[in-house]
Amino acid sequence: MAEENGFVASFLGKFTVLKGAVRELWIIFGCKILTIVAYGLVNSTLVLWLSSDLGYSDVRAGFVIATWSTMMTLFTVMIGSLVDAIGLRKAFLIGFGACLFARAVMAFFVSRWIALPLGLLPLALGEALMTPVMVAAVKRFATTAQRSMSFSIFYAMMNVGFAISGYTFDKVRTGLGEYGHYQLPLMGVTLSTYQTLILLGFLFTLPNLLIVYFWLRGGVEVTDQGVKITPEQSKYPDEALPRAIALSCRDALKDWARIFSNLWTQPAFYRFLVFLTLVVGVRLIFYHMHYTFPKYGIRELGEGAPIGRIFGVLNPVLIVILVPIVGALTQKMSAYRTVIIGSFIAASSVFFMAVPPTLFQPLADGWLGDLVAHRWFGIPGPVNPLYVSIVLSMVVLSIGEAFYSPRLYEYPAAIAPKGQEGSYMALSLLPFFVAKFFVGTLSGFLLQSFCPAVGPRSSGTMWLIIGLMAMMTPAGLLIFRRYVQVHEAGRQE
Repeated sequence: MAEENGFVASFLGKFTVLKGAVRELWIIFGCKILTIVAYGLVNSTLVLWLSSDLGYSDVRAGFVIATWSTMMTLFTVMIGSLVDAIGLRKAFLIGFGACLFARAVMAFFVSRWIALPLGLLPLALGEALMTPVMVAAVKRFATTAQRSMSFSIFYAMMNVGFAISGYTFDKVRTGLGEYGHYQLPLMGVTLSTYQTLILLGFLFTLPNLLIVYFWLRGGVEVTDQGVKITPEQSKYPDEALPRAIALSCRDALKDWARIFSNLWTQPAFYRFLVFLTLVVGVRLIFYHMHYTFPKYGIRELGEGAPIGRIFGVLNPVLIVILVPIVGALTQKMSAYRTVIIGSFIAASSVFFMAVPPTLFQPLADGWLGDLVAHRWFGIPGPVNPLYVSIVLSMVVLSIGEAFYSPRLYEYPAAIAPKGQEGSYMALSLLPFFVAKFFVGTLSGFLLQSFCPAVGPRSSGTMWLIIGLMAMMTPAGLLIFRRYVQVHEAGRQE
């Protein structure tokens, strides 16, 4: 009994380790929720907005998405070291400001010559800042003992944001209609359903800018010995503001070049990049969920299908529940081993959508179909077995994701030298530079070939191709383990 009580106390202690954390860490958790709500709304809407409002075909919309996603990754790689040079608070303000401007343009303009260069381009820049800045902030504002749980909570908060965005995405589409319109009060401006969703992304971004400006202290660093605060000061107090900004940018670029070039002299960094390259396979699933799944769901299940709740709510809710538990139970397990286990489970999930839907008809006609379609989604009549196969796929995907995905955030922060967290996190996205362009382009061709808006479909083949690509991750990690794995302090190999 004493041993059992000791285990329970030890397990619960892993969740209370954040007691006494600095306010900045909790601010990051809150900002992460709002950031992901805005990102989820806009990202799920992009491919539909490009086709419905801007008139792009599946293939051309896919190419635009591919270009945009690739630019966002390129910006992230280039900006990461700049973040280390200018500081977290300034990077947050620049990022949120760029996202606000971009989403406002995309919400009110449907001209390609305005919406793309003044909307998608600055949005890529703004989003590029957020990932390395927030990951670096979590490490900066947490002690060593708080690190694992902080990243688990950080990842859980991300999924809270996705759950809210998924529910809102379906609510707006149901209320306005798939191709409906909304007239803004007082302004007399009429927006399409997809423009309205992008406008909501703008509204969820605004509080973050205010929170960071008024409540996030500059120069805060948490160490195992205590909290250090080094107030941010202008490097050129005697210069006029425009010149001071120009000189600060010049110095930041010099620091960026120094930090960036230094990374390539570290042997462990090359093995780290190979690790991230192998992980690309399973991460492709999530890109397809954003850029392939929306059109697939609408075409196979009909207009107004609850695609936001299927992926955008079910997956995040399960992650919120599973991630802290898995994080506590695997606290001593290396990121490498955890990623192998999780990526295999996650990659297996896609095959539920690859097999013929008729295999799930008995489940669709039973209690599971009733629970999913009738009680949860409120869909009357016979249950399409696709609902069951997709939901089962999301459940298995979420279990795998709970294992591996938080470690993809922790891993670069854990092995990065002090002061280079932003650089490592940014350059850890380098393998995704090619992957995002590949997925965006492939998405359009897959939809056109196997799941067109009109004509015969073979959607299972599309998901089979995606599943086989995802399986390259666990297979590759196992094959190259002895050459790639990097020692992590405090972890069991």
